[in-house]
Amino acid sequence: MNKYLLEIGTEELPYKFVNSGIVQLKNAFENLLKENQIGFSDIKYFSTPRRLTLIIEGFETKQPDTVKTVKGPILSIAYDENGNLSKAGQGFARKNGVEETALYKEDNYVWAKVEQKGKEIKDLLRENVEKIVLKMQGPYFMRWADLDVKFQRPIRWVVSLLNDDELKIKIADVESSRYSRGHRFKSDKVEIKNPDSYEQALYDNNVIVDSEKRKERIVETAKKEAQKIGAEVYFDDDLLEEVTNICEWPVPVICNFDEKYLSIPEKVTVTVMAVHQRYFPLYKNGKLLNSFITITNYIGSNFENIKAGNERVVVARLDDAIFFFNEDTKVPFESYVEKLNGITFQKGMGSVYDKTQRIIKLSEYLVQKTNAPLDTVKRTALLCKADLVTSLVFEFTELQGFIGSDYAFNAGEKPEVVKGIKEHYYPLGADSELAEGIEGQIVGIADKIDTIVAVFAEGKKPTGSADPLGVRRATLGIIKTIVQKALDIDLEELIKKSIDLMPVQIEDKTALFNDVKTFFEQRLNILYTEKYRHDVVDACISNQNVLSDLKSFASKVEFISQKIASEEFVQLNEAANRIIRITKDYKTEQLPDSALFNNPSEAKLWECTSVIKEDSLNYAGLYEELSKTVNAIDSFFDNVLVMDKDERVKENRLALLCSIRIKFEKLADFSKFVI
Repeated sequence: MNKYLLEIGTEELPYKFVNSGIVQLKNAFENLLKENQIGFSDIKYFSTPRRLTLIIEGFETKQPDTVKTVKGPILSIAYDENGNLSKAGQGFARKNGVEETALYKEDNYVWAKVEQKGKEIKDLLRENVEKIVLKMQGPYFMRWADLDVKFQRPIRWVVSLLNDDELKIKIADVESSRYSRGHRFKSDKVEIKNPDSYEQALYDNNVIVDSEKRKERIVETAKKEAQKIGAEVYFDDDLLEEVTNICEWPVPVICNFDEKYLSIPEKVTVTVMAVHQRYFPLYKNGKLLNSFITITNYIGSNFENIKAGNERVVVARLDDAIFFFNEDTKVPFESYVEKLNGITFQKGMGSVYDKTQRIIKLSEYLVQKTNAPLDTVKRTALLCKADLVTSLVFEFTELQGFIGSDYAFNAGEKPEVVKGIKEHYYPLGADSELAEGIEGQIVGIADKIDTIVAVFAEGKKPTGSADPLGVRRATLGIIKTIVQKALDIDLEELIKKSIDLMPVQIEDKTALFNDVKTFFEQRLNILYTEKYRHDVVDACISNQNVLSDLKSFASKVEFISQKIASEEFVQLNEAANRIIRITKDYKTEQLPDSALFNNPSEAKLWECTSVIKEDSLNYAGLYEELSKTVNAIDSFFDNVLVMDKDERVKENRLALLCSIRIKFEKLADFSKFVI
């Protein structure tokens, strides 16, 4: 089986680029092979901080030969009046490398069948490898030496092997060879005999090139090391990914610090260790220990200097944290609210203190709609941003909310308020947990809607990759909280309320409302099409005022998704679309006059549909009632010509159908279903 190995050796790559870089490389080679009709069985990929590697397996050594049909000039141009090839015809044959006698006529044109010999895979790779590598994208690409090319970090070596042989290529003036490099402390030259020996050859030189195996080794060895002191390791997925991509030969080392640092909020200590220093915190019986594990990229057995250095660094950071904590808690926590006047929320939208006052008003409004406890919600809203002006949050910005929660606890605030301050920022990510307490839910929604409306009011709505103040995440956070926590919140009214509270003059509030509403509907569509059929989601979102009752919308999508494959739904959908097609350009709120009915099927249809009170039925009840009308609708269309010559009769029949269409629209936009 043919195999090709490409290793790009570099200076240490930023950990965030390692994963995206290797995926880019893999995708680019897949596209190259597919575009050139070269089949392959697999592309394996490996990555470390110093290398990106691909092994392509099971490919043919050359492209297949092909015959291409090429269209030439029109016959009147390709041949002269005597039937001989003109200069244009001769040029066409010469250009395509065929004999003049091989040309043929068809559809008033001259044609040629051109044989194309397939390229050797080695030639294809030589022509394209450097182009692929230097087309890779990422932030902060750099130039080095006197080269014009750019890459994430300088390229230092290249390995290129086709089976057992070298395939000479050059990338950024670095000529390939069969020699890789091992661990920085082990070897500068590692011979790779063939692709099959690559992984083992590097392992023998203290480099684990498979990132998944490196990650497994980190977890296994860290657990074993922790067990020596009866502890358990806290593995954060993001931290584990980062540490995996900053070492080639991971070795865990347990370090310690003074117990006095456990007196500060646990979240601070863990953040110092995990986020700032890339350490794994240790726990025993659920309690944080004054110990941690650092993963070293080290060969050897003497870890004293490594241990001492890491302990010295973490203590310095924890000293800062404990100093800030002590300074912050010298004054009442509520006193920080006034200081929010010194922080600008965003240009034209006042200070964070002004935003806090809007959050309070929006929270009070939501309390009226949800019967949430006013005292704890209002107190949460007042204090939710207070920690932004504390020294500890200034130093550890990622702890906003968490610090406020701890300071509120120390200040003796009610448990609901303490929890709400932390949770009003939830969800922190796409798949993160939602606020559990009603205080965090209400204040979080108020905070997020104020941010969203403010961004749109300033004309800074998200475009492309730009997302000012995390508006997309905030929008999804509101939607998920309302739906999953079953809150009776009319989001359309909340948007209008937030617009009214904006501190700037808004010339066209209707246009602003429509922009925000449309944005919410778009995010709602994206969120639900991850799980449900696109046409079902479209049909339910196109329904009237979907944001007014998100809880009902979520249940309706689930309900219709279960029904849509049934024969009953197919018949209902066809009946609805017969009405929609004939009334699409006709609107009226006038009810039909039964005195103008002149066919029994008209009266029968009116009889079975007029009793349906769509405003008093839930979606399941409405579906059931509409399903009973299918036969009457079919009978009506089979026996009645809607566009009657008598204008009064025609208008009456259209009014009848429009009255039924309104009932269908209450359930969904049936024109959107693809059945």
